[in-house]
Order: sequence, then C-alpha cells, then structure tokens
Amino acid sequence: MRTVTPDCCAGFSCIAGACRHSCCVGWEIDIDDGALRRYRAVPGELGERLREAIGQADGAAHFRLTPEERCPFLNRDNLCDLIIAMGEDSLCQICADHPRFRNEWLDRTEIGLGLCCEAAGRLILGWEEPARLVTADDDGAEETLDDEEAALLALRDGLIARMQARSVSFAKRLEALSERCGYPERPWHEWRDFLLTLERLDDAWATALNALPDDPPLLGPDWDAPCEQLAVYLLFRHLPGALEDGDIQGRVRFCVLITRLLRTLLAVQTKPSMEDFVELARLYSSEIEYSDENVGAILDELACLG
Repeated sequence: MRTVTPDCCAGFSCIAGACRHSCCVGWEIDIDDGALRRYRAVPGELGERLREAIGQADGAAHFRLTPEERCPFLNRDNLCDLIIAMGEDSLCQICADHPRFRNEWLDRTEIGLGLCCEAAGRLILGWEEPARLVTADDDGAEETLDDEEAALLALRDGLIARMQARSVSFAKRLEALSERCGYPERPWHEWRDFLLTLERLDDAWATALNALPDDPPLLGPDWDAPCEQLAVYLLFRHLPGALEDGDIQGRVRFCVLITRLLRTLLAVQTKPSMEDFVELARLYSSEIEYSDENVGAILDELACLG
C-alpha cells in the first residue's frame, strides 16, 4: 500500500486562533467510536463536560454545538480546550484529519488538503512550482491497480501534465481542456441561477454568485500559476470519483466549470488579490465540494446540457 500527497501539502499547519473561518464553527462534528470510548473514560470536571457535550443521532455520536453553532470546546480565543487539556492526540478522527481528504484506490491512498481551509488555500494556490505527487508512506510492495484504476490514473496524469504546460498561457490550457471534455458553454447568469438553487451555508457565497457577469473581464498572466494550481487540485481531488460513478467526462467538466467560475469571480474584483482568491476558493469548497448532494446536482446538470 502506498500513500501519496501533493508536495505543496507537506508544509501545512493549522493556524488555530488566527483562522478567520474556524472549522469548529458551523460544521457538524461526528465522534468516532474510538474517541467516544476515550471521552467516556476521562475523569473529573473535563470528563463531565465531555459527556454533557456529546449527543446521539441515528446511532452516531456527535458534539452538540452551542446556539452560536460553535463546538462546545472552542474557547473564546478560538482555541480547542481538548487540545489544551489533553493534547492533539485527544481529538476525534474528523478533527484530527480536517482539512485533509482521502481518495482510496485498490492499493493506493491519496491525501490532500481541502480548499475550505484558508491556510490550506494559501498554501495550495500560492505554490509557485508545478505541484507534484510525493510518497508519504510506502510498505515497499509493488503498487497494484486494476485496469480501470490504471486507465483513470494515466488519464488524470495526462490532464494534469497538460494543465502544467507553462509554455502555453493558462487561458489556452483551460480552453483545450474544455474542448477535450466537450464542456457545454452556458451564460453565467444561467449558472448563477442554478447554483443559487443548491443548499447553501453562507450568504457570502450568494453575494459572490450574484456578481457574475455574462461578459467578465480577463485575468492577466500573473494569475496563471494560481489558476493552474486550482485546476490541478480539482483534477486530483474529483476525478477519482469516477471510479464510483463512471462519469469521467462529467467530472472533468466539473473541474473546468469550477476553475472558470472562480477565475470569473476573481476577475470581477476591483483589485484582485491572493486573499480574494483564497476566500473565493474557501467559499466554493465549503458550499460545493463538501456537499455530496451539491456535487451530484452539478454533475447531473452538466449531463443534462449534453
């Protein structure tokens, strides 16, 4: 079994209380069975606080959020009281993993960082060199992939290589990817209206979408590298989903759509900055890719467009 990760992810660390959009606010926090057993065994005042904060729904444990939708262990300084009292090893699995995501293959695990985290967004979008996959763990055995996995992996490697061909402008690279997957052209006001029908967490996403113009300004070449990193991230994260649904074309189209969407939303900013791009990517990630329902709805819409 081999574990691989993009090289840009190696330097990631949580910025804790400095984070403007804490992952401990507004998100459902499930507790895995191992952590639940540990929490039930914690003695004293902290143990009592833990057991009072744990709820059950549909046979699964979770932390009951406060009326402000904060984790009950997120203190006023936006630091975790569990980490302060018992160390990082005390965290339940979802908290220990976040913002990491995993794609599981037959004999391969891929781990990346999600753009819903602003620190991860700065790291990924600000990475200057073409992103490369590096081996994080390897048991020494030869990697085994079935035919479907091998074909998909080869396809993704080829698409990523084309998106990283820096001798060509990023706009032309994206146009070529659009043509390859048969991306259906559609006015932005129609995409805006559709995207506004999806489940939404933050009104800031609606505000961003409502600024979509049908004739957007163009981004200059200074944005080629950050946009490349976005496209590569999307292909790395979302194309493996075709192993489950078989929709390779739809998932490449999804990557094209989101790349185009965030480029357009950035271009309409008065003075586009990297922080603008990171925030737009964070909103997209929180609103779309962390919702299987929203990703599925977009794939269905792309299929309907031919």
